[in-house]
Amino acid sequence: MQFWNNIYAHFNPVAFSLGSIGVHWYGIMYVLALLSALFAAKYFAKKDKLGISSKDLDNYFVWVEVGVILGARLGYILFYDPHTSYYLTHPWQIFNPFMDGVFVGISGMSYHGAIVGFLLGTWLYSKKYKTNIFVLLDLVAISVPLGYIFGRIGNFLNKGLIGRETDVPWGIYVDGVLRHPSQLYEAFLEGFVVFVILYMYRSKKRFDGELIALYGILYSVARFIAEFYRKPDFQMGFIFDGWMTMGQILSIAMILLSSFLYIYLLKRQK
Repeated sequence: MQFWNNIYAHFNPVAFSLGSIGVHWYGIMYVLALLSALFAAKYFAKKDKLGISSKDLDNYFVWVEVGVILGARLGYILFYDPHTSYYLTHPWQIFNPFMDGVFVGISGMSYHGAIVGFLLGTWLYSKKYKTNIFVLLDLVAISVPLGYIFGRIGNFLNKGLIGRETDVPWGIYVDGVLRHPSQLYEAFLEGFVVFVILYMYRSKKRFDGELIALYGILYSVARFIAEFYRKPDFQMGFIFDGWMTMGQILSIAMILLSSFLYIYLLKRQK
């Protein structure tokens, strides 16, 4: 286990370089996350005969990806970043990947912000192309968890979203401190487990929108559990009597909203 415990001492987060720009494994994992979600959506759309063509999904993918990137970045700035007021008064800096003339990339993305951007992009797409928004959302619900696995592995390889201190034998040393590999816990819980449950249930779906509502509940429960092993964001720390994190608060809100959506769609179906 010693090699695993000290994996960061033997691992280069930069996969290769293009001139002066380093291509990180995190970026590669992010691309794989997007592609795996897209290919999964095309597979399930064809297999389940949803009447959505591959070309339609390519177009839809562009709409939601723009929404996800904008929502994830803005969500981080509003919910987590300690310099919110600076970015709001200097909005051109929000997506600036350079610092003092040096390319450093863009860091700081919020999953819950990405959800808002994704929903807005989906709504705009469905309005423009006159499609059933809940059929699209159900397809996303079964496809996104696979991509999420790659995303969290990317966080692990980038040494981001580190875990809390621990003494478990599979812990990872981060700057001399043994910590939970919480990114991998999240990849398993929020990605693999959620996918398996929805995959097994999808043939029993009773109404359009059921899968996306279940996804919202399942993901949030998994995220709430995983947060107990993940170090709170340094700029915020713990909230509410020193045990709850912002991620858990947002997960509770998402559980409530998803449950309301489920009940609403169920009643509308009846």
